[in-house]
Amino acid sequence: MKRMLRPFLLCLVFVILAPRQGHATSLRTVNDLIARGDFAAAGVMLITMAERGNARAQTMLGFLYETGQGVPQAYDAAAYWYRHAAEQGDTAAQYRLGLAYDKGHGVPRDDIAAYKWLNLAAARAPAHMRERYTRLRNAVATKMTRHQIALGQWHALRWPQESDF
Repeated sequence: MKRMLRPFLLCLVFVILAPRQGHATSLRTVNDLIARGDFAAAGVMLITMAERGNARAQTMLGFLYETGQGVPQAYDAAAYWYRHAAEQGDTAAQYRLGLAYDKGHGVPRDDIAAYKWLNLAAARAPAHMRERYTRLRNAVATKMTRHQIALGQWHALRWPQESDF
């Protein structure tokens, strides 16, 4: 029985780990393409990965759409992909989505939504990015009333249960 169980467990581990390794390899390939300046090829690869739900690929694809590199510049498409990644907890996407709301790029200009997403990004960002995200969140807060800031904080606290804002 043990002889049969061991190969089964090894196959199970391979099946569980293989997709993650494939994502890492694909993202490495995308990073190599971007480093060489082949944004069009990177965009094609990212679209496939983003449609499959890869949050990092969604964030990267959103950035390509925002900047018009390898794909047509389209703020609405950028915001669409940022939102998908942000809702999965990708802090870079939360940051970019907060900036989109602050500037009204691809979404209606909304200080409360901008504050919410920037607050989430600042709270969960890696240490080396936290200060930058916090500064931007605080810059948005200077344009807001205390009530608006409280609403932004409340929406951030209610996330992810509240996904429509």
